[in-house]
Amino acid sequence: MTSLIDVIFLLLLFFMLSSTFSRHGEIAFLAANAGTSVEAGGSADRPPLFLRLDGTTLSLNGRALGQDTLLAAVSDRAGDDPAPRLILSVTGGATSQGLVDVLVLLGRLPRVAVTVVE
Repeated sequence: MTSLIDVIFLLLLFFMLSSTFSRHGEIAFLAANAGTSVEAGGSADRPPLFLRLDGTTLSLNGRALGQDTLLAAVSDRAGDDPAPRLILSVTGGATSQGLVDVLVLLGRLPRVAVTVVE
């Protein structure tokens, strides 16, 4: 019985030391607060882009689009703005995986400041 306990502890030690404790990924976004300054990203003279996520449906400034055309549409709407601001509105039908998918796509665009609101 004693040798069985030793083997179990050795196996436990082996699995603890061979596993990794790393983060799988991080997504950067801004939370909407009252009185948020423009310094968080973007310029004050350009209005922010408004992206709405409702279930699996995306709309940019009121026009429906798919995830495959999201990057091109945001780039076209941003124009020559070096740091465009984007407000992402998430409604009740959206899933957390859908939100993560959209945020990962938007993370591919350089210097886009994304603010997530309900």
